[in-house]
Amino acid sequence: MGRSKQTFFYLLISSTFLLLCQSVTAAEVTLDPSSWGLEEGKACVDCHAKASAGLTHQWKNSVHAQVNVNCLDCHLAYEDDEDAMEHEGSIIATIVSPKDCGRCHETEFKQQEGSVHAKAVSIINNRMPALAEHFGSLSINDAGCAKCHGSKVKVRGDGTLDPTTWPNTGIGRINPDGSTGSCSSCHGRHQFSKAQAREPSACTHCHSGPDSPDKDVYETSKHGMMFEAHKDEMNMSSDDWVAGKDYSAAPTCVTCHMGAAGKMKSTHDVGMRDSWNLNEAVSTKQYLVIFEDGDKRELSTSDPVPRRGESISKMDGSMGKVKAVASPKRRRGAMTKTCLECHSKNFANNAMLQFDNVVELYNEKYGKPAQAIMQALYSENLLTPLPFDEPLEITYWKLWHSGGTRARHGAAMSSPSNTWEGMSEVGSLFYGKFLTQVGEVADPEKAEEIIKQHIKESEHHEWLNNPGKANPILGYGKGSSNEN
Repeated sequence: MGRSKQTFFYLLISSTFLLLCQSVTAAEVTLDPSSWGLEEGKACVDCHAKASAGLTHQWKNSVHAQVNVNCLDCHLAYEDDEDAMEHEGSIIATIVSPKDCGRCHETEFKQQEGSVHAKAVSIINNRMPALAEHFGSLSINDAGCAKCHGSKVKVRGDGTLDPTTWPNTGIGRINPDGSTGSCSSCHGRHQFSKAQAREPSACTHCHSGPDSPDKDVYETSKHGMMFEAHKDEMNMSSDDWVAGKDYSAAPTCVTCHMGAAGKMKSTHDVGMRDSWNLNEAVSTKQYLVIFEDGDKRELSTSDPVPRRGESISKMDGSMGKVKAVASPKRRRGAMTKTCLECHSKNFANNAMLQFDNVVELYNEKYGKPAQAIMQALYSENLLTPLPFDEPLEITYWKLWHSGGTRARHGAAMSSPSNTWEGMSEVGSLFYGKFLTQVGEVADPEKAEEIIKQHIKESEHHEWLNNPGKANPILGYGKGSSNEN
């Protein structure tokens, strides 16, 4: 193979880089020609220009090609790597993992490694393990869920990749080298374009549908309308891409969640600026716990706040020592700083207040009561432990996961149509199906007791109280009474 990967890696780390910059721009890398452009890699280009001309053409139009980084520079593997395979006289790996990219892009690798994106596989396994089994099959998981969340890539005995887990560019993919994530999920291989990653479509490829309806939300917001009207003014290929400096026509997803703006640095940790959790049955404000090894974990404000130096469990169950804790207020402040590049302080603060009010309304009127009712039914053994085997469970799922998510995301991104549509769906399901199905699961007396405890005594539902008349919304039957 010529130079071994050990020699290659020694040359790599001893080569001349621009120091990871402290400005608001992404870290730049300069390459020492003695470390890159492996001679053996030139044969890769010659062969693939005939066998797979499209990817070769993409590479030729990339920054990598401009600085003489070729196929073997990225795909080179150690002989003892789990996914190493012999190919045309070289030892390579099919997957170029974030750890591989991090040999040059160290800052970006460390940022994404601790991000919510990199944990996307564990998130879906922890929160919704029954989805693929009950609403689909393993095939749906392989071609659907895992395409966005990521798969755990398995290697077969001959070094090839298990076809049920590969191809996959899911954002939280678990790679054979132990790293998590997929840089090509946003920066499509083999051009790895910055402009592509800054396009809203790079995000809405996954952030669409009931789980995360952000495509509809963004496109029907003022921000999305402005982007569509002024795409040619966005300077998407800029090296720096600082809001208010390199562009000002409109924000994209990257602008608000990752981009540089004023004194705010860019980051590959997409969740750093999010103060609310908007994808649970009940939204809570979130602390961001940063561990000494760079890993991160979100904790609800209802949990005890860990102190610096304290050891607590991480998302994967292992223990980590706390380096810092970012409060929801601090995270909100980071997001607001981005808004201030285009809006006044009062405008930004008032928009955030309107967003908070919607989330709190959803929580108090629907989220918390529905969650409490479900917990009461489970504790009374009126629902089986098996998920999604009863109509009420499916109604509850749709209530918070579909309508509730749309309403909260709509408010977060200033899409009034989605805010209203989502809340309307929540209300329709809550009063039209959820409460009546509670009456079908429990006998009338027990249903009355549970609903009275969590619904009838709430100021949000006073309009339901009509003494002396039956209320079919509550599902007790025609002869029931709502007298207190």
